[in-house]
Order: sequence, then structure tokens, then C-alpha cells
Amino acid sequence: MFDPDLTGFGALRGQRVAVAMSGGVDSSVVAALAAASGCEVVGVTLQLYVSGAAAARPGACCAGADIRDARGVAERLGIAHYVIDMEARFRDAVITAFADSYARGQTPVPCVECNKTVKFTDLLALARELDCTALLTGHYVQRIDGSDGPELHRGADPAKDQSYFLWTTTRRQLDYLRFPLGGLSKPEVRRAAEHFGLAVAAKPDSQDICFVGGGDYAAIVERLRPELATPGDIVDLGGRVIGRHAGIHRFTVGQRRGLDIGGAPEPLYVVRIDAAANRVVAGPRAALAVTSARVEDCNALGALDGPLMVKVRSLAAPAPARWYGDRIVFDTPLFGVAPGQAAVAYRGSRLVAGAMIAATEGAVAGTDRLASVF
Repeated sequence: MFDPDLTGFGALRGQRVAVAMSGGVDSSVVAALAAASGCEVVGVTLQLYVSGAAAARPGACCAGADIRDARGVAERLGIAHYVIDMEARFRDAVITAFADSYARGQTPVPCVECNKTVKFTDLLALARELDCTALLTGHYVQRIDGSDGPELHRGADPAKDQSYFLWTTTRRQLDYLRFPLGGLSKPEVRRAAEHFGLAVAAKPDSQDICFVGGGDYAAIVERLRPELATPGDIVDLGGRVIGRHAGIHRFTVGQRRGLDIGGAPEPLYVVRIDAAANRVVAGPRAALAVTSARVEDCNALGALDGPLMVKVRSLAAPAPARWYGDRIVFDTPLFGVAPGQAAVAYRGSRLVAGAMIAATEGAVAGTDRLASVF
């Protein structure tokens, strides 16, 4: 039995609120909780695909069956529901940017771009146009009022925390956003869906990148940037050719699988991707060790002084570090830090800043990967 805690809606009771409804269980429960609290709920679903494999593939949110599921939940709850065509915007802001990042030899995080542009810029603006007091989403993060305004914190369930993907959220956006699931676990959310009689209660979570069918992201990239399918050299740290590749977009820093280099005295990993020369640089695991990183496009939500815990990949454990302007120095070397990924800093559970990793500095002589010296 699930006993919904609606106290967190506070001043929103009786107010008109927008709920981003993807058709999944999380956003559906948010809509149900908001309706149960006495809010006037406006459900908004973004149609991100109209045709193609992505639209029909299970796990591709905001398309096909997901839109029908969102509409069904809205009917069940008796709330208004709108479907907004955002396919062109999503293609330009997220999918094309995804391919462009690989063309630069980076490893992109498309969920960050989606939250930054389509969801927390376009959808948020639409919610304001609809005269809504707040925009509610199903993200597993917590918005906590602090002495200097609202703060962004990790979700209470470590297995579902999505704060890494929301580092671009600005203070002004955070003032308008609400995350009702931040204090819940996934099992609790599913029990809530059952409590409200939602047909999506047992619906599987979306997996991987929503617009990549079957995990074949390379096909997406090659369709948009066919020139990246040009074969090139795999070289060692000294520049000696040791193999060939079928396109730099098929590799990321730290990758071992796919190098297909025989006769090496020890396992080799991708250490650097030289996009200008169409080369993949490989080396031993020790060459992956990174002592610092140069970052850009920083978004600070709190103070960056003193010791912090920094995540450099979504699934990586936070590591102790210090942040100096556009430079992050790690207390101990980290492995597999890739340009194009995000560096997200925490103090306790609070997200205090995030930025894009532009370049890294190796701990092993000869593996400097910085575009310039700090």
C-alpha cells in the first residue's frame, strides 16, 4: 500500500502547474501526485520523433506508444494534456550536436543537451506561456530551499539519482522547477502508480540513449556526418602506426574493445582521439591516468572553494578534487576522463557546479592531452 505524501506541494496547492509527461511511470506519477494535491494540472508531452526506427522502438521516450500512454494517463486523471511537436528542435539541438561532438573527437552526453535546451528552455518557456506557477518533472533529484535560494541536490535513491544530467540548470530555472520524486525510490514510485491505478505502473524504464536504436549510435552519427566513416590510423603514444580504424566516432577515451591490435605486450586502451589527423591514439592503462582537466561552459550553483567531490562520467563514483577557475585538479589520478563528458561537482549531496571537459592532463610522461598548458 502506498500512502502519498503531498506535503511537499505546499504553496502549489490550487495553482496551475505544468507536468512534463514522457509517457513513462515517473512523469505519470508526478502528474497523479500533483492532481491529488489539488493542483490544476496541465500535462505536456513533447513529440520528439514522428517517423523512423526510433519512433517505434521500445525505450525511445516521447514517441509513438509513449505519447499514447501519456494521453491515457491524462484521461485517467482527468487533466488537460497537450502534445507539442519538437522534432526539428530536438534534431538540431540534441541529435545533430551529438554527431558534431563525435566529429570533434569527443564523447557527448546527449541527455545533458536535451535537458538544457528542449526541456528546461523550450518546455519551461511554454509552461510560463500557459500561465503555470511551476514546471514539474519526473527527474530523481531534490530541490531544497537554502538560505540563498533553491538548491539542487542528489536524489535520495543513489541508484536513480539524475543530478549529473541536470548540471546546466540555472538558478532562475531552478526557482521555477519542482521534482516531486526526488525523495522517493523507484519501487516507491511504482507502488504509487499502482495506488493511482495507472496502466504504466509496470512499464520498463527507457534504456541507453533514447534516439539510438539497438545501441548502434555509430549509424546515427554516420547518417549525419558520413565523412566520419573514413578509415584512419591507430598509433601508439610515440606516433607509430599499430593498426587501423573504421572511423574515430566508434571510439571513446578508455575504450579497449574494438582496437583489434595483435601482438601488443599488454592490453591497449584509447588514450586520445586526434580528430584533425583522423587518428586514434592507444596506450597502456597507465596512460589513461588523469591528474587535472580543463573545463568550459561552467554553470555554478554554489561556492567552488575548498574540497569537492567531482563526477566525470554519469556512472563514475565522485572523486575528491579542487576547482580553480577553468581547471579541476584531482586528489588522485582518475582513469577514462573523456573530453565532451561533464565534470559535476558536489558538496555533500548538493550540486554546486558543472562544466564540459575540454581537455585533460595525463599523469604519465608523454600523455599530456591538454590543448594548452595551465
